[in-house]
Amino acid sequence: MDFKPKAIFLDMDGTILNHDNKVTIRTKEIIDEIRKSGIYVFVATGRALNEIPGVIPDGFEVDAYITSNGMAGYVGDEAVFEHSLSRELVELIIEKARENKMYYELFPYEADRITLKQDKVYVVNEIREPKPHSVGINEWSSRKQAVKSEIAWKDQVEGEKFSKFYFFSRSKDHINRWKEVLEELKKQVDFSTSISSKHNVELMVANVNKATGIKQMLKHFQLTEEDTIAMGDSNNDLPMFDFVSYAVAMKNAPSEIKEKAQDVTQFTCDEDGVYHYLKSMLVL
Repeated sequence: MDFKPKAIFLDMDGTILNHDNKVTIRTKEIIDEIRKSGIYVFVATGRALNEIPGVIPDGFEVDAYITSNGMAGYVGDEAVFEHSLSRELVELIIEKARENKMYYELFPYEADRITLKQDKVYVVNEIREPKPHSVGINEWSSRKQAVKSEIAWKDQVEGEKFSKFYFFSRSKDHINRWKEVLEELKKQVDFSTSISSKHNVELMVANVNKATGIKQMLKHFQLTEEDTIAMGDSNNDLPMFDFVSYAVAMKNAPSEIKEKAQDVTQFTCDEDGVYHYLKSMLVL
Protein backbone atom coordinates (compact mmCIF):
# COMPACT_ATOMS: atom_id res chain seq x y z
CA MET A 1 0.00 0.00 0.00
CA ASP A 2 1.62 3.22 -1.17
CA PHE A 3 -0.98 5.76 -0.11
CA LYS A 4 -2.41 7.18 3.07
CA PRO A 5 -6.07 6.12 3.19
CA LYS A 6 -8.84 8.67 3.46
CA ALA A 7 -11.39 6.18 4.78
CA ILE A 8 -11.32 2.68 6.28
CA PHE A 9 -14.27 0.28 6.29
CA LEU A 10 -14.22 -2.44 8.93
CA ASP A 11 -16.31 -5.59 9.04
CA MET A 12 -17.38 -6.75 12.51
CA ASP A 13 -17.74 -10.54 12.95
CA GLY A 14 -14.38 -12.21 12.42
CA THR A 15 -12.67 -8.83 11.90
CA ILE A 16 -12.96 -6.28 14.72
CA LEU A 17 -14.98 -8.81 16.74
CA ASN A 18 -13.12 -11.75 18.22
CA HIS A 19 -14.74 -15.16 18.59
CA ASP A 20 -16.17 -14.11 21.94
CA ASN A 21 -18.16 -11.51 20.00
CA LYS A 22 -16.32 -8.58 21.56
CA VAL A 23 -14.31 -5.60 20.31
CA THR A 24 -11.21 -5.32 22.47
CA ILE A 25 -10.06 -2.13 24.15
CA ARG A 26 -6.90 -2.14 22.02
CA THR A 27 -9.00 -2.16 18.85
CA LYS A 28 -11.12 0.71 20.18
CA GLU A 29 -8.02 2.73 21.04
CA ILE A 30 -6.33 2.26 17.66
CA ILE A 31 -9.54 3.32 15.90
CA ASP A 32 -9.52 6.45 18.07
CA GLU A 33 -5.92 7.13 17.01
CA ILE A 34 -6.66 6.56 13.34
CA ARG A 35 -9.59 8.99 13.45
CA LYS A 36 -7.49 11.60 15.26
CA SER A 37 -4.95 11.36 12.43
CA GLY A 38 -7.64 12.58 10.02
CA ILE A 39 -8.74 9.25 8.53
CA TYR A 40 -12.44 8.38 8.52
CA VAL A 41 -13.34 5.02 10.05
CA PHE A 42 -16.61 3.27 9.24
CA VAL A 43 -18.08 -0.06 10.31
CA ALA A 44 -19.64 -2.11 7.48
CA THR A 45 -21.42 -5.08 9.00
CA GLY A 46 -24.09 -7.67 8.41
CA ARG A 47 -25.42 -6.90 11.86
CA ALA A 48 -28.45 -4.69 12.39
CA LEU A 49 -27.86 -1.48 14.35
CA ASN A 50 -29.48 -2.77 17.53
CA GLU A 51 -27.13 -5.77 17.55
CA ILE A 52 -24.06 -3.58 17.93
CA PRO A 53 -24.20 -2.01 21.43
CA GLY A 54 -23.77 -5.34 23.20
CA VAL A 55 -20.49 -6.19 21.49
CA ILE A 56 -18.55 -2.91 21.65
CA PRO A 57 -16.71 -1.42 24.64
CA ASP A 58 -17.76 1.80 26.37
CA GLY A 59 -16.76 4.86 24.38
CA PHE A 60 -16.37 3.01 21.08
CA GLU A 61 -16.86 5.49 18.24
CA VAL A 62 -16.63 5.45 14.45
CA ASP A 63 -17.74 8.01 11.90
CA ALA A 64 -20.73 5.96 10.77
CA TYR A 65 -22.23 2.47 10.59
CA ILE A 66 -23.30 0.63 7.45
CA THR A 67 -25.55 -2.15 8.71
CA SER A 68 -27.46 -5.23 7.53
CA ASN A 69 -25.07 -5.74 4.60
CA GLY A 70 -25.72 -2.28 3.16
CA MET A 71 -29.44 -2.01 3.90
CA ALA A 72 -29.01 0.98 6.21
CA GLY A 73 -26.48 3.63 7.19
CA TYR A 74 -26.29 5.69 10.38
CA VAL A 75 -24.29 8.59 11.73
CA GLY A 76 -24.88 8.20 15.44
CA ASP A 77 -28.56 7.32 15.72
CA GLU A 78 -29.52 9.33 12.64
CA ALA A 79 -30.39 7.30 9.55
CA VAL A 80 -28.56 8.46 6.43
CA PHE A 81 -30.35 5.82 4.34
CA GLU A 82 -32.62 2.83 4.94
CA HIS A 83 -33.89 0.25 2.48
CA SER A 84 -36.82 -1.96 3.45
CA LEU A 85 -38.07 -5.38 2.45
CA SER A 86 -41.71 -5.28 1.34
CA ARG A 87 -44.37 -6.79 3.57
CA GLU A 88 -45.38 -9.08 0.71
CA LEU A 89 -41.84 -10.45 0.38
CA VAL A 90 -41.59 -10.91 4.14
CA GLU A 91 -44.78 -12.98 4.23
CA LEU A 92 -43.66 -15.09 1.26
CA ILE A 93 -40.22 -15.81 2.72
CA ILE A 94 -41.65 -16.84 6.10
CA GLU A 95 -44.05 -19.21 4.35
CA LYS A 96 -41.18 -20.79 2.40
CA ALA A 97 -38.98 -20.96 5.51
CA ARG A 98 -41.77 -22.82 7.32
CA GLU A 99 -42.15 -25.28 4.46
CA ASN A 100 -38.43 -26.00 4.69
CA LYS A 101 -38.23 -25.86 8.51
CA MET A 102 -35.58 -23.17 8.21
CA TYR A 103 -34.39 -21.18 11.22
CA TYR A 104 -35.08 -17.50 10.55
CA GLU A 105 -34.89 -14.13 12.23
CA LEU A 106 -36.67 -11.14 10.69
CA PHE A 107 -35.19 -7.74 11.57
CA PRO A 108 -37.66 -4.83 11.70
CA TYR A 109 -36.18 -1.36 11.97
CA GLU A 110 -36.31 0.04 15.52
CA ALA A 111 -37.73 -3.17 17.05
CA ASP A 112 -36.57 -6.57 18.26
CA ARG A 113 -36.04 -9.27 15.67
CA ILE A 114 -39.08 -11.49 15.07
CA THR A 115 -39.71 -15.21 14.71
CA LEU A 116 -43.29 -16.43 14.72
CA LYS A 117 -44.41 -18.59 17.64
CA GLN A 118 -45.70 -21.33 15.37
CA ASP A 119 -42.15 -21.85 14.09
CA LYS A 120 -40.46 -21.91 17.50
CA VAL A 121 -40.11 -25.68 17.89
CA TYR A 122 -38.06 -26.28 14.77
CA VAL A 123 -36.14 -22.99 15.15
CA VAL A 124 -35.03 -23.85 18.70
CA ASN A 125 -34.16 -27.39 17.58
CA GLU A 126 -31.47 -25.96 15.28
CA ILE A 127 -29.39 -24.81 18.25
CA ARG A 128 -29.61 -28.00 20.32
CA GLU A 129 -26.38 -29.27 21.83
CA PRO A 130 -23.83 -30.45 20.95
CA LYS A 131 -22.56 -27.70 18.68
CA PRO A 132 -21.63 -29.08 15.25
CA HIS A 133 -17.87 -28.89 14.75
CA SER A 134 -18.17 -26.80 11.58
CA VAL A 135 -20.27 -24.05 13.22
CA GLY A 136 -18.14 -21.17 14.49
CA ILE A 137 -18.34 -20.52 18.22
CA ASN A 138 -19.27 -16.87 17.68
CA GLU A 139 -22.17 -17.76 15.38
CA TRP A 140 -23.32 -20.52 17.73
CA SER A 141 -23.25 -18.28 20.80
CA SER A 142 -25.10 -15.54 18.91
CA ARG A 143 -27.87 -17.95 17.93
CA LYS A 144 -28.13 -19.32 21.47
CA GLN A 145 -28.38 -15.79 22.83
CA ALA A 146 -30.94 -14.82 20.21
CA VAL A 147 -33.23 -17.72 21.03
CA LYS A 148 -32.81 -17.18 24.76
CA SER A 149 -33.46 -13.44 25.00
CA GLU A 150 -33.25 -11.44 21.77
CA ILE A 151 -35.95 -12.85 19.50
CA ALA A 152 -39.48 -11.50 19.99
CA TRP A 153 -41.71 -14.54 19.48
CA LYS A 154 -44.86 -13.15 17.83
CA ASP A 155 -48.20 -14.49 16.68
CA GLN A 156 -47.86 -12.46 13.50
CA VAL A 157 -45.42 -10.15 11.75
CA GLU A 158 -45.47 -6.64 13.18
CA GLY A 159 -44.12 -3.48 11.55
CA GLU A 160 -43.80 -2.22 8.01
CA LYS A 161 -40.04 -1.61 7.63
CA PHE A 162 -37.61 -4.55 7.67
CA SER A 163 -33.85 -4.54 7.18
CA LYS A 164 -33.12 -8.22 6.53
CA PHE A 165 -33.75 -11.91 7.16
CA TYR A 166 -31.09 -14.05 8.80
CA PHE A 167 -31.24 -17.83 8.20
CA PHE A 168 -29.19 -20.49 9.98
CA SER A 169 -28.87 -24.25 10.03
CA ARG A 170 -26.68 -26.57 12.04
CA SER A 171 -26.53 -28.70 8.87
CA LYS A 172 -24.59 -27.50 5.82
CA ASP A 173 -26.77 -29.71 3.61
CA HIS A 174 -29.93 -28.07 4.99
CA ILE A 175 -28.69 -24.51 4.51
CA ASN A 176 -27.44 -25.34 1.01
CA ARG A 177 -30.85 -26.71 0.06
CA TRP A 178 -32.39 -23.49 1.40
CA LYS A 179 -30.00 -21.41 -0.72
CA GLU A 180 -31.26 -23.36 -3.74
CA VAL A 181 -34.85 -22.55 -2.76
CA LEU A 182 -33.94 -18.86 -2.55
CA GLU A 183 -32.23 -18.95 -5.93
CA GLU A 184 -35.39 -20.39 -7.46
CA LEU A 185 -37.47 -17.69 -5.76
CA LYS A 186 -35.23 -15.01 -7.27
CA LYS A 187 -36.63 -15.99 -10.66
CA GLN A 188 -40.05 -14.77 -9.44
CA VAL A 189 -39.19 -12.04 -6.91
CA ASP A 190 -36.22 -9.68 -6.84
CA PHE A 191 -33.98 -9.74 -3.75
CA SER A 192 -30.33 -10.13 -2.76
CA THR A 193 -28.64 -12.74 -0.58
CA SER A 194 -25.37 -12.67 1.31
CA ILE A 195 -23.33 -15.33 3.11
CA SER A 196 -20.96 -14.86 6.04
CA SER A 197 -20.44 -18.52 7.02
CA LYS A 198 -21.14 -22.01 5.66
CA HIS A 199 -24.14 -22.24 7.99
CA ASN A 200 -26.03 -19.04 7.19
CA VAL A 201 -27.50 -16.85 4.51
CA GLU A 202 -29.07 -13.40 4.77
CA LEU A 203 -31.70 -11.78 2.55
CA MET A 204 -31.90 -8.09 1.66
CA VAL A 205 -33.45 -5.81 -0.96
CA ALA A 206 -32.30 -6.51 -4.52
CA ASN A 207 -28.95 -5.02 -5.58
CA VAL A 208 -28.00 -4.06 -2.02
CA ASN A 209 -24.71 -5.09 -0.43
CA LYS A 210 -21.86 -3.60 1.58
CA ALA A 211 -20.45 -1.88 -1.51
CA THR A 212 -23.70 -0.04 -2.27
CA GLY A 213 -23.87 1.00 1.39
CA ILE A 214 -20.30 2.28 1.29
CA LYS A 215 -21.06 4.24 -1.88
CA GLN A 216 -24.02 5.95 -0.22
CA MET A 217 -22.02 6.73 2.91
CA LEU A 218 -19.09 8.17 0.96
CA LYS A 219 -21.53 10.46 -0.85
CA HIS A 220 -22.94 11.62 2.49
CA PHE A 221 -19.44 12.51 3.73
CA GLN A 222 -18.47 14.02 0.34
CA LEU A 223 -15.69 11.46 -0.09
CA THR A 224 -14.73 9.38 -3.12
CA GLU A 225 -13.70 5.72 -3.32
CA GLU A 226 -10.10 6.75 -4.01
CA ASP A 227 -7.64 5.81 -1.26
CA THR A 228 -10.13 3.66 0.65
CA ILE A 229 -9.42 0.44 2.54
CA ALA A 230 -11.74 -2.37 3.56
CA MET A 231 -10.96 -5.12 6.07
CA GLY A 232 -13.02 -8.29 6.28
CA ASP A 233 -13.06 -12.05 6.44
CA SER A 234 -16.04 -13.57 4.61
CA ASN A 235 -18.14 -13.73 1.46
CA ASN A 236 -20.36 -10.79 2.37
CA ASP A 237 -17.21 -8.63 2.39
CA LEU A 238 -16.32 -9.37 -1.24
CA PRO A 239 -18.50 -6.61 -2.75
CA MET A 240 -16.69 -4.00 -0.67
CA PHE A 241 -13.33 -5.63 -1.49
CA ASP A 242 -14.14 -5.08 -5.17
CA PHE A 243 -15.26 -1.49 -4.59
CA VAL A 244 -12.50 0.02 -2.45
CA SER A 245 -8.94 0.86 -3.49
CA TYR A 246 -7.28 -1.69 -1.21
CA ALA A 247 -8.75 -4.83 0.35
CA VAL A 248 -7.30 -6.50 3.45
CA ALA A 249 -8.36 -9.98 4.49
CA MET A 250 -8.03 -11.23 8.03
CA LYS A 251 -5.56 -14.03 8.75
CA ASN A 252 -8.55 -16.09 9.96
CA ALA A 253 -10.39 -15.64 6.64
CA PRO A 254 -10.86 -18.64 4.32
CA SER A 255 -8.31 -18.96 1.53
CA GLU A 256 -10.82 -17.97 -1.17
CA ILE A 257 -11.35 -14.62 0.63
CA LYS A 258 -7.63 -14.01 1.03
CA GLU A 259 -7.18 -14.55 -2.70
CA LYS A 260 -9.50 -11.59 -3.38
CA ALA A 261 -7.51 -9.20 -1.18
CA GLN A 262 -4.35 -7.17 -1.78
CA ASP A 263 -3.07 -7.87 1.72
CA VAL A 264 -3.64 -10.22 4.67
CA THR A 265 -3.22 -9.34 8.34
CA GLN A 266 -0.41 -10.99 10.30
CA PHE A 267 -2.75 -11.77 13.18
CA THR A 268 -6.26 -13.22 13.53
CA CYS A 269 -9.34 -11.54 15.00
CA ASP A 270 -8.55 -13.33 18.27
CA GLU A 271 -5.05 -11.83 18.25
CA ASP A 272 -6.16 -8.21 17.71
CA GLY A 273 -5.38 -8.45 14.00
CA VAL A 274 -7.11 -5.16 13.16
CA TYR A 275 -5.25 -3.37 15.97
CA HIS A 276 -1.85 -4.55 14.69
CA TYR A 277 -2.65 -3.72 11.06
CA LEU A 278 -3.95 -0.23 11.79
CA LYS A 279 -1.06 0.41 14.17
CA SER A 280 1.38 -0.31 11.35
CA MET A 281 -0.45 2.24 9.18
CA LEU A 282 0.20 5.02 11.70
CA VAL A 283 3.96 4.65 11.25
CA LEU A 284 3.95 4.49 7.43
